[in-house]
Amino acid sequence: MRHLYPLVSLLLAAPAALAQTSPSIDRTDMPVIGDTLRLSVAAPVLPTSAPPLTRRGANQTWNYSALTPLRQRVESYRNINTTAPLLQFTFGPLGGVNRATLVSPQTLPGNLPVPISDAVEFYNLSNADFRSVGFGATVGGIGLPATYQSQALQDIIYRFPVSFSSPADSSNSYFQISVPGTGFLSQRRKRVNRVDGWGTLVTPFGTFQTVRVVTRIQDHDSVAVGTGAGTGQTLPVRREYKWLAKTIHVPVLTITTNLVGGQEVVTNVEYRDIYRRLQLPTATAAAQATPLAAWPTAAPAGTAAQLQLPAAADVTVTDLTGRLLGRFRQPAGVSVLPLSPRWQGTLLLRVQPAGAATAVGRVVRY
Repeated sequence: MRHLYPLVSLLLAAPAALAQTSPSIDRTDMPVIGDTLRLSVAAPVLPTSAPPLTRRGANQTWNYSALTPLRQRVESYRNINTTAPLLQFTFGPLGGVNRATLVSPQTLPGNLPVPISDAVEFYNLSNADFRSVGFGATVGGIGLPATYQSQALQDIIYRFPVSFSSPADSSNSYFQISVPGTGFLSQRRKRVNRVDGWGTLVTPFGTFQTVRVVTRIQDHDSVAVGTGAGTGQTLPVRREYKWLAKTIHVPVLTITTNLVGGQEVVTNVEYRDIYRRLQLPTATAAAQATPLAAWPTAAPAGTAAQLQLPAAADVTVTDLTGRLLGRFRQPAGVSVLPLSPRWQGTLLLRVQPAGAATAVGRVVRY
């Protein structure tokens, strides 16, 4: 009888083995009206214990339990009838290809040429896909819509189902927001989604069976003030590593990188979470972040910034949304920091000398 033990063991293990398959994400796993989803934002420096982003394939284990939240934000979704009348008309039942099923408030970047507030993004969720169909905002007290140029140029975030067997897919989108006599801003985007793995994900929020989607985003933004022709810039390639799970409605974990100098640099880490009472920096710790002297403080785009550095340091340049624009290694003394002509608006400079406190400054390039 002892020769039957291996066979019995295999039979007992078979149901568990069969259960270990890639989740299949569909419309029921996307946001719904009434969702108020809390996300924790961690430092854009992954713990040494974290797995490499190159880990891919079937039945993987990604352990990110060592992530520590710095702050939290809430992502909410609501009915389109909560928006301004013109927005309801544009994205409501009579909106045709622009019809939306839900709407979500959005955070605006700083230094826009147009006075915009109360920004929202409209989404359509169907059995086929989850897509952005347009935007809305209050301009001069009036709710104004902005739709994509056509249905074919809407931003398709996911095509369903999303599983390990899903083929790669891509979409091209284009929208423009214009206010006569004031200016316009537009964005042309290419989005490519590729599923490259599935398995167990561990975060401080819990353990989940997930499928990983790697999204490559290439944006070209154009901005004009008044009646001018405007200027455009192609932004660094962005990749979003997203782990999706059943019933969670947002990625369980998203790690965003920018391609800088041919290297991927992590710029944002956030994960689905519960409310946490975060430890705020003490007065002593806050005092360690010293101001940075950089000049000229305001100058035309492309003008280099000069820094007085007591020691060689790593310098990062971001915009007000936290988007990484560049990273440099600068020598001690009076250092000249090159700034691309494409970097406009308020730029944040963060200087980190070895073994010293971080210094932060800002310059404006117009």
